[in-house]
Amino acid sequence: MKIIGLTGGIATGKSTVSKLLKDKGAIIIDADIVARKIVEKGKPALNEITENFGKEILLENGELDRRKLGRIVFNDPSSLKKLNEITHPKILQEIQKEINYYKQHESHRVIIIDAALLIETNMKDMVDEIWLVTISEEIQRARLMKRDSIGVEEASKRMEAQMSIKEKLPYAHKIIDNSGDLNDLEIQVKKLWEWVHK
Repeated sequence: MKIIGLTGGIATGKSTVSKLLKDKGAIIIDADIVARKIVEKGKPALNEITENFGKEILLENGELDRRKLGRIVFNDPSSLKKLNEITHPKILQEIQKEINYYKQHESHRVIIIDAALLIETNMKDMVDEIWLVTISEEIQRARLMKRDSIGVEEASKRMEAQMSIKEKLPYAHKIIDNSGDLNDLEIQVKKLWEWVHK
């Protein structure tokens, strides 16, 4: 069983690549979905977040207001660090649980761990190789502004809160350039998928 870490910066098109790989038969473990799961109402992580950030980061129904929390942590590096300290160990634990399950039940398939923070966290130690989705900073900023309906300043802040694509390059075994159109992306993914199955 091959485990591949798929990563890239915010709004680089990682989710699109992930979907293309899923269509080809890969098992996708999406770190964002896992991150949402561990902060559900009643879960220990949500209680810890509320203790650290106050009840105002909750919606009326007691669930996490992700937008409000996002605004806090993307404007304050120490808050982001605190949030990561609470959530990252739990995310890693959950992902490892899923890997163990698939190793037992679907050992012939390829696992893709789709994670923006794959390199920054110890997730990189869970994978056999890293595939990095890249685009220029200009395209990245424009896509992020469009996707999240935010201004230049907010988009730049979110990008700066993450490790840059340039810093991620030395860790990458394979590069997926998403500057072109979907057809171009599909061709690259198809080649990589064929390479995995050699």
